[in-house]
Amino acid sequence: MSGVARCPTSKEQYAVKVEIQPDVRDLAVRLGADVPYALKAVAGQLADDPDLGEPSGLPGILNLTVDGDMFDNCPDLSVGYIREPDRVEIRFLRVAPSAEPAIEPAVEASEREQPADPAAAALTVRQVADAWHRVTSWLKSHAPDSYAALRPGADSPALAALEAELGIPIPIELRTLWMLTAGDDGAGGGGCLPGNMALLDLDAVAAHHRRRSDAQSHEDAFNADRPEEERITVWKATWIPLVAWRPSDGTSGLYLDAESGYLGSWSRYNEPPGDVLDTLVTYLEEAADMLEAPALATRDRPGLIDGALVWRSSITPALEPRWRPAAD
Repeated sequence: MSGVARCPTSKEQYAVKVEIQPDVRDLAVRLGADVPYALKAVAGQLADDPDLGEPSGLPGILNLTVDGDMFDNCPDLSVGYIREPDRVEIRFLRVAPSAEPAIEPAVEASEREQPADPAAAALTVRQVADAWHRVTSWLKSHAPDSYAALRPGADSPALAALEAELGIPIPIELRTLWMLTAGDDGAGGGGCLPGNMALLDLDAVAAHHRRRSDAQSHEDAFNADRPEEERITVWKATWIPLVAWRPSDGTSGLYLDAESGYLGSWSRYNEPPGDVLDTLVTYLEEAADMLEAPALATRDRPGLIDGALVWRSSITPALEPRWRPAAD
């Protein structure tokens, strides 16, 4: 485990409270028989020394690396936590990479450009994490098939590789989401987001961005001879694909504009992009609100078919008899 445990000083008379998010505990069980024990050991260390970790790529989040060789059935782990004056909350857990990928050097957290407003960035991290934990907690309790379809979070080298592919920095809100869940393989043919849209995995993000950028290059060849008011924009370099219509259907979806911070819609058929006028935070918070209070849902209505979440807008006549609306 990185860092060295030490005895409390005179200023550290009492251990802080350490909380572990339920989905982190659930992921620990899936990662290895001894991972829950390792996580418990980390919690004990942090109770005595909450500053044991190092700054991560996320404002307000500290990171601790666990040497899996210290336990019988446990890979190397990366544990992310929030440090507050009287408590610690473990929010991120993933398998630590065994080696750095061969990419143009990944920017270390200490070298990454600091946000203009660190307090606002830290708030964004917590808002995204809180909203996504609300979504996954509902899925775990009500739609286990959809919960099981979510991929583990991405690590920093994977996100650095994606940044190199995209050619732009990944906004902090998207980086936070992908560190929690890096894709949705779907259940019952659809993803877990409203409209049964699915969170793209990182490879699909890069592929869609490349494909859409190529489409814009094709349009630019014609735009050179078009009057300014007739020029066509189907994609911008700052647009990062986020979700697709279905896990296996990338004909349309939503992107996050890294420049404005707002979502927009895209289509493979070069339809004019549309503004959604949601930030990633408001989009996830509304999804969580609709799951927790279906009767108050406005854009869509969650329901269930067996163990999968199926949103009302996605119901076909053939599936109608099997669909049951989610209860408040």
